[in-house]
Amino acid sequence: MSDTEYAGIVYDLDGTLVTLAVNWGAVADDVTQVYADAGIDATDAGLWSLLEDADDHGLTDAVEAAISRHEREGARRSRRCGLADELAEQTVPVGVCSLNCEAACRIALETHGLAADVDVVVGRDSVATHKPDPEPLLATLGDLGVAPDNALFVGDSRRDKETAERVGVAFEYV
Repeated sequence: MSDTEYAGIVYDLDGTLVTLAVNWGAVADDVTQVYADAGIDATDAGLWSLLEDADDHGLTDAVEAAISRHEREGARRSRRCGLADELAEQTVPVGVCSLNCEAACRIALETHGLAADVDVVVGRDSVATHKPDPEPLLATLGDLGVAPDNALFVGDSRRDKETAERVGVAFEYV
C-alpha cells in the first residue's frame, strides 16, 4: 500500500500487526464465571455479546478486567505479523484502533519494537464504545489530525471493514 495516497493510516492490532497469544475459550469461561458470580446464567452466550451486555447487568468493570487480563498476558507472548514491518516505512501519521484493551495494544507494540512507529493507540477501553461503532476509529483519526476521507484503515475482520464503512474511510484487508 502506498502511504502517499492517504494523509494517515490506521491499523487494527490483533491479526494485523501482531497476533495475541490468547486462549479465547478461557477468556469466555472467565467472563461466564463473572456472570455466574452475579447469579446470571450466561453459558450459551458468546464472549462479545457478554461484553456488550455487561453494562445492563452492572458487570462492565468485572468483565473488562477478566478480558483485559488475558489480553495483556497474550500481548507479552504475541507474534509479530509481516505487515508490522511497514510501520517504520510510513511517512504519514499512523494509528492503531483495536477491539483489544489499550494496555494490551501498548504492550504488544512495545514487545515487538513498534511503539515508536505508532502515533496514536485507541483500544476497546479508550472510548465509550467499540468497533464496529464508528467512535474508536473517529477518535483515532481525530487524534492523528486526519480527515476520514483522507485515511486508510487496515484490518483483518468483517468488523474492521464495517467500522471503516460506517466512518467513510478507505479499507484494506490483510
